[in-house]
Order: sequence, then C-alpha cells, then structure tokens
Amino acid sequence: MRDKIEVLERRNGELLEEIRRVEGEKRYVESELFRLQKELKRMRAEMERLKSPPLIIGAIKDVLADGRVIVKSSTGPDFIVSTSEYVPMEDLIVGARVALNKQTLAVMGVLPPSLDPIVIGAEIIEKPAISYGEIGGLEEQVLEVREAVEDPLLRPELYKKVGIEPPKGVLLVGPPGTGKTLLAKAVAHQTNATFIRFVGSELVQKYIGEGARLVRELFELAKEKAPSIVFIDELDSIGAKRLEVATSGDREVQRTLMQLLAELDGFNPIGDVKIIGATNRPDILDEALLRPGRFDRIIEIPVPGYEGRLEILKIHIKKMAIEENISLPELALKAEGATGADIKAICTEAGMFAIRDNRDHVSMLDFERAIGKVLDNEANKIVESGVMFA
Repeated sequence: MRDKIEVLERRNGELLEEIRRVEGEKRYVESELFRLQKELKRMRAEMERLKSPPLIIGAIKDVLADGRVIVKSSTGPDFIVSTSEYVPMEDLIVGARVALNKQTLAVMGVLPPSLDPIVIGAEIIEKPAISYGEIGGLEEQVLEVREAVEDPLLRPELYKKVGIEPPKGVLLVGPPGTGKTLLAKAVAHQTNATFIRFVGSELVQKYIGEGARLVRELFELAKEKAPSIVFIDELDSIGAKRLEVATSGDREVQRTLMQLLAELDGFNPIGDVKIIGATNRPDILDEALLRPGRFDRIIEIPVPGYEGRLEILKIHIKKMAIEENISLPELALKAEGATGADIKAICTEAGMFAIRDNRDHVSMLDFERAIGKVLDNEANKIVESGVMFA
C-alpha cells in the first residue's frame, strides 16, 4: 500500500513539473505570437506606404484668402489647389517647397528647404578659434577690417547715429600665404559669427544656371546661420572682367558673377551677414565688383617686412620647445621675403629636423636649415612659374 502511495506521489510530482514546463512554453509561444503580430502589422503598414502613389515636388507662388494656394509644380504650369487638413496654415508661405498629390495636386506636406551638397560641404565653422593675437605684422589691416566688418556687427547703432553706411563687402588683396583667410577667421571669432568659407572656382558649374543657383543658396545659408561672415576665396575665378567675345563657358561664369552682384546689391550693410572676398589678382577683377556698394573697401595684405616676420616668428615659437641661444631677430633677417605661411612652414621644418636627430629641443641650426629648405623651394617655384609664363 505504501509503495503505491509513493508511486502516486512521484507521479503527481512529475505531472506538476510537466504542467509548469507546458505553462512556460505557453507563455513563450504567446509572447512570440504577440511579437510576430506586431511585426506583421509593421510590415503591412510598410507595404501600404510603399504602395502609396508618388508625390510631386512644387513651390508655393501665392496663398489665397480662401485657404487655397497657387503652386508651380515640377511638371510645368501653375495650379490653384487645396491643402490637406494636416498641413498647418502658418507653414504655407510663398516660396516654400511642398509635396503635391500626383492626381489632385493637393498640398500634402511642406518640405524643408533644399541646399546643394556643394554648399553644405563648404567650410563652416560656428566660431573659429583664431584670434587677432595669432596674426602678426598686420596691425593696420586688422584695424581696417575691424572698422569695416566687426563694428557694423557689434556696434551698428554708431553708424546709424553718425548717419553713414559701412562697406557692404571687403576685398583682401595680397600674395598667397600672407594671412587673408586667417584675418577673416579672426574677425568671425571676435564677432561670434559663423565663418563660411567658399572657393570661387567651386561656383563655376557645367550646366547653365547651376552656378547662379549655388550663389543664391550660399547666401541663403549665410542668412540662416546669421550672424555670419561669408568668405569667398579666389574671387578672381568668377569675378574676372567680362569680354565681348566669350565662349559658352565664359558666359556661364558671367551669369554666376551677375548673380553674385545681385546678392551684394540686395544686402543690408548693417545686417547680420558680412561678405569678405580674397584674391591675388585684383588687376583682372570686373569693375562692377569694385564699385561703391559692393566690394568697396579694398585692403592690401602685403608680404611682411622685418618687424612683421619677427612678430610672426614669436607667435609660432610660443608653442615650441627651443634652445635658449636662438636669436629671433637674426632669423627674421635671414627669412627675408617669406610670407606668414612660409614662416609657419619654417617652424614646422625646424621641428622636423630636431625630431629626425632624436632631440626634444629645436636649435638655431635647425631653423637655419629650415629657412634654406623652405625659401629655396619657394624660389624654385617662382623661377618655374616665370619660365612657364614666359
């Protein structure tokens, strides 16, 4: 009898264990079923989205009093259409990009503004780290740039009280490596402005109207990020004098130039966007760029003299581990004709000579060797360019 009871109890325990196992499997199956149903619902929604008809991109030309809008679609003519109830009326502004239903052309949504990847890929620095203290030998030029760019951004009320308008555009003229880009970045740092650097040659495009569109989008980007400073390097690549006899490529460059002139004319000189151009060929610039109301402040950035070279050397040597017997005045004399970029390269080369000899300090001999290497290379480049243009 006792054996039967033990067998029944053992059997009962096994059944209870089996029940718990089956219940666990049931819970797992139910959770898996819930997950699969959720995934099925998501996939059905995705299929419905993919099967929905494509939308046409258009632009709003006018908003009517009854809530309807006039749109210009990418397919051709203008249409008066209704808008979806899900589109807020305050988003319907003239010029906005919208998505249109393919059949009814009703406005289904407002799209964000489009910027070309070339414009987005421009050098954009929210606040450059370069300050006036890192610029040597350009005291007069710094003063002129501060008057033309910094003061209108930081103290516009002074110009209003005096009753004058500051220059709309500032043109920095000088040989390569003299500090034009550095000066523009320092002004942006001082004014807490966004620095937007664009090379003029990037505005020259293959297809008709593309260059002008890039100029418009560049200035739209500058307005969005205001206060901002637009720095157009190599301005001569799009601002060269217009010729009567021109190829189709020349005419496209001229269209880009005319769009740039139009943008400069439409700017408020005491606004939050300032324009700085740079070139080393001012002699070939179109006169329309240089007339008052456009790039009407021309600042020459010369090759530094002895005092300028000495200041630039002091700036770059601050961060270097140098020996005590180094004579900066002697180095400044030996580096005659060097630009700011050349002096920076001389300091870098001197440090490389010290590293090559497994030393952690830079000697006078390292600097002398670096001067010979950098300035000899520059002299060779000048000779080669002279032979090429001869």
